[in-house]
Amino acid sequence: MSNKYDLVVGLEIHAELSTNSKIYCSCKNEFGLEVNSVCCPVCTGMPGTLPTLNKKVVEYAIKMGLATNCKINQISKQDRKNYFYPDLPKAYQISQSDIPLCENGYLDILLENSKTKRIGITRIHIEEDAGKLLKTDKFDVTLIDFNRCGVPLIEIVSEPDIRSIEEAKAYLETIKSYLTYLNISDAKMQEGSIRCDVNVSVKPKSEKNLGTRCEMKNVNTFSGALKAIEYEYQRQIDILESGGTIKQETRKWDEKSSKTIAIRSKENAQDYRYFPEPDLRNISVDDKTIQKIFSEIPEMPNHKAIRYINNFKLPQADAKLIANHIQRATLFEKTYELNKNLDVKMIANWILTTISEQVNKTSKNYLEVITPENLSKIISYIQNGHISTSSGKKIFKQIVSDNSKSIDQLIKDLGLEQISNADELENIVIKVLKENEKSINDYKNGKTNAFGYLVGQCMKATKGKGNPSIIKDTIKKHI
Repeated sequence: MSNKYDLVVGLEIHAELSTNSKIYCSCKNEFGLEVNSVCCPVCTGMPGTLPTLNKKVVEYAIKMGLATNCKINQISKQDRKNYFYPDLPKAYQISQSDIPLCENGYLDILLENSKTKRIGITRIHIEEDAGKLLKTDKFDVTLIDFNRCGVPLIEIVSEPDIRSIEEAKAYLETIKSYLTYLNISDAKMQEGSIRCDVNVSVKPKSEKNLGTRCEMKNVNTFSGALKAIEYEYQRQIDILESGGTIKQETRKWDEKSSKTIAIRSKENAQDYRYFPEPDLRNISVDDKTIQKIFSEIPEMPNHKAIRYINNFKLPQADAKLIANHIQRATLFEKTYELNKNLDVKMIANWILTTISEQVNKTSKNYLEVITPENLSKIISYIQNGHISTSSGKKIFKQIVSDNSKSIDQLIKDLGLEQISNADELENIVIKVLKENEKSINDYKNGKTNAFGYLVGQCMKATKGKGNPSIIKDTIKKHI
C-alpha cells in the first residue's frame, strides 16, 4: 500500500435468497434446471401480468438486517428501476430506492491479532434478479436464459469504511458466513448466488474528503474482487501522480488480463428514473414479526470466533475457519459439550484436517461424516492413552464407511487398544536398545534423529500399539 494515498472501498453485495419460489411469482427458485424451464408470464414481464410479493423474501431480508444491527423500516415500498438490457425483458427491475427494508447498520470484522473493525451497513434492500446471457461456441450469437428472472435478491450496501485488502477480504467472508448461518442463502459463488459491485477511490492521506470513485460491476469471485481493488487502487494512484484526474465511471474486472476496463460513464440514480412500483402495495412489518425473526438469529460467526479465541485460546486462524462454517462450529461445540475435559485444540485439529478431508472427498456434510458422540469418544481415548492417534484415524475411516459398530467394538475387532503398561513397555524398550547400540551412540554424539529411529523401532515392536509418550520417556531414562 502507498505511503501517500489511502485506499477507500465500499462493497455492494447481491445475494440470492434460498426461497422455494421466486420473488413475485410461483416459479420454482432452483439453480441448474433446463434453460428457460422455470419462467412464466410474470417473471418474464409479459403485458397485463401482476406481481405478488413473496412474504418469505421480506422475512429473510429482515433477518439479515437484524443480524447486522440495522434499523428495520416498518413501512417501506418497492420501486421500478428502469433500464434496458437484453436479459431484462420488461426493461425495468423491481427494487427499492429511497425507503429500503433495512438501513443504518454495522458489523464487526475480525482482523489479525484479534483486532476488530466496525464496517457500516448503509442499507439492505430486496429486488429481483435479471436473466442470464449465454455465450456458445456452436453459434455466433448470444442466447438468453430467463430462469434467473425474478429470483429474489438482497443487496447489502456497505459504507466506504474499508481501508485495505485484508479488511475487504474479512468483510466479504463475514457477509458470506452470515448468509449461511442465517440459512437464507447458500452463498455459492460458483452458481452466482453471491456477487458484488466494488467501489474504489483513493485520496491523499492529508485529505479528509473522499476521492472520485469507480465501480466494478458484478464481480463473481472473492479473489476477483480483491484483485480488482488492488489493480484499481494502483491505477488511480498512477493517474493522480501523472497530473490527471479520476473520472467517475463503471468498469469491469477482466480476469484474463487482470485489469479493470471502462465500460461506461457512471450512472446516477436519476438515470434509472426510479418511481414507486404501481402494482405493489407498501410493505408493512409489525413489532411482533420483527421480534419473532430476531429470536431466530443464532450467535454470529465473528462473535463465535472471538469467543473461541478468548475462552478456548484457539489460534485465530483455526477459530475463524471453524466459526465461519456453521457445520464445523456445531460439530466443534457439541463435541466439547459432551466432555469438557477434552483438549479443544485437538478437537479443532481433527475437524480442520481429518474430517475436512473426508467432507471434501464425499458429498456428505460434517455432521453426516461423524457424530459429536463418536468424535468425542475417539479424542477422549487418544487423550487418555487408550488408543493411539493413528488408531483413532483407522477407527474414523471405518465409521465413515460403516457406522453399524460402536467404537469400543471396533477397537476390540481391529486389535487397536494401546499398550500403556509401563512395565510391559520398559521390557520392550530394553530389548530394542540392546539391539541398537550404534543408534544409542549416535544419539549421544549429537545425532538427534537417532532418537526418533529408536522410538520407531519400539513402536514397530509393539505393532504400533505402544504409547509413544511412555516409550519416549522410557528410552530417555535408559540412555
